[in-house]
Amino acid sequence: MNVILTYRGRSVTEADVAFLRQLIADNRRSTGGSIPGSLQSWGWRQPNGVLKDAICRSLMLQLHRAGHIELPPPLARHTNRGSRRWHIATVSIDCRPLRAALRDLPPLSFRQVRRTPQEPLFNALLHQHHELGYRQPVGEHLKYLVYAGQWLVAALAWSSAAHGLTCRDQFIGWSLEARRRNRHLLAYNTRFLVPPWVQVPHLASHVLGRMARRLPADCSRSTVIGLFPGNVRGPARHRGTCYRAANWIALGQTFGRGHRCPTSRPNRPPKLVLGYPLVKRFRELLAEEGLESMEVWQHEG
Repeated sequence: MNVILTYRGRSVTEADVAFLRQLIADNRRSTGGSIPGSLQSWGWRQPNGVLKDAICRSLMLQLHRAGHIELPPPLARHTNRGSRRWHIATVSIDCRPLRAALRDLPPLSFRQVRRTPQEPLFNALLHQHHELGYRQPVGEHLKYLVYAGQWLVAALAWSSAAHGLTCRDQFIGWSLEARRRNRHLLAYNTRFLVPPWVQVPHLASHVLGRMARRLPADCSRSTVIGLFPGNVRGPARHRGTCYRAANWIALGQTFGRGHRCPTSRPNRPPKLVLGYPLVKRFRELLAEEGLESMEVWQHEG
C-alpha cells in the first residue's frame, strides 16, 4: 500500500485516506472538529487516555490542503480568537516587601492553581513581573503559587517537554522511537518567579527542591516525571544559580534556533539547559522503547 505521508510517526496510506473520505461523507453535516473523535482506532491518545484532538485536526487539515480529502466548511469563523487567548485579567497583587531569613519564614504551602479561582492571580503575576511575561502553556501543564503564611513568595509553571532538544536527548541517550513513546515522562519548567519584593536568601533553590518532591504526585494521573528539562534564558545573563544550588545538572546549550526556524542559522540567544533526574535509572527506563506502564516510575519517584 502506497504511503502518502508520515505524520507524528504514523504512515498515512491510501487506505487511511479512503477511510477518512468515507468518515467525512458519513459526517457531512458535522464540522471537521467533530471527526477526530471517530479516529479512536488509530490509537492517537495522550497518556491519560484523552484523544489527541489537535493532532488529528492538524493531520486532516494537511491532507485537505494537499487535495487528498475535502473537509466540510466550518459553521462559524472566529476572528478574535487571539485577543481572547492573550487577555490577562487585572488582579490586585500584594507587593509588600518581605525581607527575612529562610528559617524565619512560616511553613511553605504549594497550591496547584490551574482551573481554580487563583489562576488569574498566577497569570497576572507572571505577566507583570516575569521578564518573559505570561504565555499560555501548550499541552498538559500545571501552575503553582507558593505561600509562606500570607505572603506569596514564588510561582512556577510546568508543561509538556519539547519534542526535540539536542543536549537533552544526548544526555538521556534514547532512540527516536523511545523518545516518541516516553517523552510524556518529562516535564518542562516554563516559568519560575520569585517576586522582586521577596528578598529571602536561598528561597529559590529551596522551592525547587520541594517542587521536585511534590510534582510527581500531582502528575501521577496524567504523566509521570523522569527528568525536568528547564531552560535558563541567555547564559550570559542568567547562570542558573538557584537551579544548580538545587542539584540540577547543566546539560548544555540550545543552538539559538526555534523549532520552526526556516534556516540553520541562529535567530535568538542560546539558552542554558538544566535537568534534574528523579530516579537513578532514568536513562535505562527512558530508553525502553516498549515502556507502556507508569507503575515503575510511580513507585521509584
